[in-house]
Amino acid sequence: MTAAPRTAPRILLVEDEPSLAGIIKESLEARGFAVAHTPTAGDAWAQYRADRPDAVVLDVMLPDGTGFDLSRRIRTADIETPILFLTARSLPQDVVEGFEAGGSDYLKKPFSLSELVIRLKVLLSKHRVLVETGTTLPEAGIGGYRFDAASCLLTFQGHERRLTARESDILRLLYLHRNRVLDRKSLLLSVWGNDDFFSGRSLDVFITKLRKYLSGDPSVRIVNVRGVGYRLVA
Repeated sequence: MTAAPRTAPRILLVEDEPSLAGIIKESLEARGFAVAHTPTAGDAWAQYRADRPDAVVLDVMLPDGTGFDLSRRIRTADIETPILFLTARSLPQDVVEGFEAGGSDYLKKPFSLSELVIRLKVLLSKHRVLVETGTTLPEAGIGGYRFDAASCLLTFQGHERRLTARESDILRLLYLHRNRVLDRKSLLLSVWGNDDFFSGRSLDVFITKLRKYLSGDPSVRIVNVRGVGYRLVA
């Protein structure tokens, strides 16, 4: 395997299941990340203090505690480093607890490695937005919908809707930040290249359209966080 470059983003992976940890570590290293793995909360805290990684990928259920408790401990010393939870615990209250514990993102098991890589790139980017023009997503589930960003196709109960390129770009960014707030300025800069008044009004129109397209599933909402931005709840 090609060694990660010296400038590679440093990831602390905290996962107690050896085979899964090995797969994640190998996959991330193959994509240019430098990964340090620990299986316990105690080892992870020591590794975090010694290395100060660029991001933490954190399982919730650990042999000597919970990832939530470790996240709270990290947040007493550091509010900047992104923390991404990996867990099979998927009840709404678990997701809420993860964010309240200081998590930056929450990925439910089972998950695709390509999605994990994309989320880490987003968390490590300057504005927490993936802005590479060629970036695409694998087909994604949004509640009862299927979203194919590459084909600009939104499918619900067998009915297909072809989105415009701009509608697809906005929904893609909302999806990458789902259940988290995507600030309005970053969204405007990513899609329009500026955040002027006219682009802002256009964004409002597109958000209204996307809400209508997603109205078939009441569990899916685009929430306006006043003065900040939008959150796709799914």
